[in-house]
Amino acid sequence: MASSGDSWIREYNEGLKLADDITNMISERSSLPASGPEAQRHSSAIRRKITILGTRLDNLQSILSKLPGKQPLTDKEMNRRKDMLANSKSKVTQMASTLNMSNFANKDSLLGPEIKPADAMSRETGLDNYGVVGLQRQIMQEQDEGLESLEETLMSTKHIALAVNEELGLQTRLIDNLDEHVDVTDSRLQ
Repeated sequence: MASSGDSWIREYNEGLKLADDITNMISERSSLPASGPEAQRHSSAIRRKITILGTRLDNLQSILSKLPGKQPLTDKEMNRRKDMLANSKSKVTQMASTLNMSNFANKDSLLGPEIKPADAMSRETGLDNYGVVGLQRQIMQEQDEGLESLEETLMSTKHIALAVNEELGLQTRLIDNLDEHVDVTDSRLQ
């Protein structure tokens, strides 16, 4: 097996380790109080790891779709890897539903509804070659508009994240300054 296949398996195994870690964290959650800052931090950490795992699995799916061109895999091996990914994605969706991460599996809320193959086929019925080409151009234009909308959302999110980072830096400096003043006042009181 070539190195790209080996790296795929390594990446997949790292994803499995992360999934096990998430499972352990979910089981630990039952020992924490039902509410409070510690429980919130723990749930937030679990959600973050679930999101990371979902992104990693999407990346593996993308790599897997490119593998046949780069490296010949048998149909059996390709199907085995697809099954491994499908099982892992199902596991991640179950973990997300455990934490009520309803939007995790629902990409429609971010990207809009996905056109099902049956819908695409019904749009093509009765069209001649020029009509099909026109329909393809229309679909590509819709996809371009969707990507532009996604880009705007990502840029907005980036700016918000940068603003939050800046605010956190300011707050950290203020807390450090307050800490110094408290130390000075404490030494004066003594």
